[in-house]
Amino acid sequence: MTRFLFCSDPLRSTRPDAQFAGEAETVRECGGRVVLLDHDALLAGDLGAALARVERGSGPYWYRGWMIPASRYEELERALTARGCSLMTDASAYRRAHELPGWYGVFAGLTPRSVWRPVAVSGSASGDEAPAAFTASVVLAALAEPLGAGPGIVKDFVKSRKHEWHEACYVPELTDRAHLASVAGRFCELQGDSLAGGLVLRAYEPFVPGGEARVWWVDGEPVLVTAHPDTPDRLPSPALDPVRDAVKQLGCHWVTTDLALRDDGVWRVVEVGDGQVSGLPAGADAAPLFIALIGEGPGRSA
Repeated sequence: MTRFLFCSDPLRSTRPDAQFAGEAETVRECGGRVVLLDHDALLAGDLGAALARVERGSGPYWYRGWMIPASRYEELERALTARGCSLMTDASAYRRAHELPGWYGVFAGLTPRSVWRPVAVSGSASGDEAPAAFTASVVLAALAEPLGAGPGIVKDFVKSRKHEWHEACYVPELTDRAHLASVAGRFCELQGDSLAGGLVLRAYEPFVPGGEARVWWVDGEPVLVTAHPDTPDRLPSPALDPVRDAVKQLGCHWVTTDLALRDDGVWRVVEVGDGQVSGLPAGADAAPLFIALIGEGPGRSA
């Protein structure tokens, strides 16, 4: 039987987190088994408490829940291994799909041009510079130089702050050192210890209105296309063939790609993500996704 590790409710540890309760029920209806993990304990580094409900030797698991920093995911993998268990997505594959430097090389021709640099932040990926030093205008100018003139986006290895668009995300002109430093500094300030891996600068590309499509891939095949969680009422119909080869080359079992239509009519990859921690939009039917994942579970795959 294929098993899924779902985050438990912080206040009712015997139940799935309310955000994922419907998905957990769908997993059961599709023939999978749900086991609960304490996400708060995992983030605090208490692996014993996090995995208290996981039986030893109970086999491989898909994880399904809130985002986990890549370093914590590695700890989770080691702790499960010590219990005679494993993750269907190993730590290397998780980082490859979850963080932009891991997937960018494969998708470089399909996504906005990007540059990045690690930043040392407690609880995030490795790096040698603190954010305050990194966001000095001269350092940022050197980083941004390969992107040339024009607008850009500031984010970390995983997320942007697009809801603070002008304050901590969008830079109208990347060669404007002062403005770039202001936006990058504010971004780092707002992210705090949640800053993941490092700072990323991306060339800005204009997309037509209509929202993004989130495509769910299992072993290189698109098994579900949904709206983006931010725009659940808008579902474009993206072209998938240009993306398929890149997804297969990435070599991860379960990933998502967010696609948007650029104003010149070309579909572009806005983000790639590990499917275990990608959000489903409200009202989406997750059954085709979990049926595919259960089909790749123990005893079903080659």
